[in-house]
Amino acid sequence: MDLKCLMKTMSTSSAVAFQSSKGTKRKWNYHEDVALISALTDLHNIRKYNADTGFRGGYLMELENMLATKLPNANLKAKPHIESRIKTLKKEWVIIYDMVQGTRTSGFGWNDQRNMVVTDDSVWESYIQSHKEAAPFRTKSFHFFNELSLIYVKDRATGKDAQTTTDILKEMHDCNEAINEEIESENVAAYSLDNEDFSNIQP
Repeated sequence: MDLKCLMKTMSTSSAVAFQSSKGTKRKWNYHEDVALISALTDLHNIRKYNADTGFRGGYLMELENMLATKLPNANLKAKPHIESRIKTLKKEWVIIYDMVQGTRTSGFGWNDQRNMVVTDDSVWESYIQSHKEAAPFRTKSFHFFNELSLIYVKDRATGKDAQTTTDILKEMHDCNEAINEEIESENVAAYSLDNEDFSNIQP
């Protein structure tokens, strides 16, 4: 079994459990998202933090300071709040960008008034058969596509961060399958991940 895969899964599980126990999961509202995107855009225009394909180190703390000014009562921290929300927004942006601008797709467009991906039903049906992660955006709007495109489009053009959401989901699935096969091949009673204490493992 791939030890790296096992440790990654254990670490992820530990991190999820830790976040749940500490209540760090947070639902962002639209007003907070707007403030975050505005701060990201401002930071992208500052040479000190603007790298060719994203942001330089230290930008999360700068975002925390900027949001503390914009939203003084929100108590948004660089980690885990801001970092987690940026990852979620970027993941959704990648899904949409690959449909609208991807070199392997055709027939999709972007409606600026509705902030939605548009195409014929037949194109949708065909695409979501192999891209299930895109299904929600058939009816779901995404208000920050243009703003995030200005920030992250070079990531896609240069191949940096080119792993699609489909790749990520497949990697997680393959990793879980490998773990399940390993557990089934051994005596589960002798060694069970559920009985191990992973509290000291850092995410």
